[in-house]
Amino acid sequence: MAPSPQVMVQIAEIHSALLQSGQTLSTAESLTGGGLSSALTHLPGASHTFVGGITAYRSEIKIDQLGVNKDLIEKYGVVSREVAEAMAQGALTMFGSTWAISTTGVAGPGPSGGVAAGTVWVAIAGPSTHRFELALDGEREVVRNATIASAIGAFARILRDNQSN
Repeated sequence: MAPSPQVMVQIAEIHSALLQSGQTLSTAESLTGGGLSSALTHLPGASHTFVGGITAYRSEIKIDQLGVNKDLIEKYGVVSREVAEAMAQGALTMFGSTWAISTTGVAGPGPSGGVAAGTVWVAIAGPSTHRFELALDGEREVVRNATIASAIGAFARILRDNQSN
């Protein structure tokens, strides 16, 4: 499914800003299952700025591939600010990108590990680090798509703010 027209505009802004500044982007996804990477590569020429992504659905992959500390997962759970930040940092290291966006959460249906469906953490790491929590309502695909749109919108704003400073 193609991203909405508004999200497509933001994706174009992201790639333009990254290209102009010589920067790159990678992703580390859990609940979005590769959907964020798919959206970010929807436009032709995305390969100039998007270097790669990993879908780390299981904790073992977060630990083994992204270098997320097992103690963080045990202490805070996979759906946490701490794990989202560690996933983004892991993507920076894995792909050697300037920026990385990570997503972790519960898409539903129903709670998982005591965490309510619709609970999401997004982290953006790079020259500056940002993180935010979402509390979303709706079916599984609604939660996943809203997470993708929120992550893209937030990153586009961060790049806009960086350009104006």
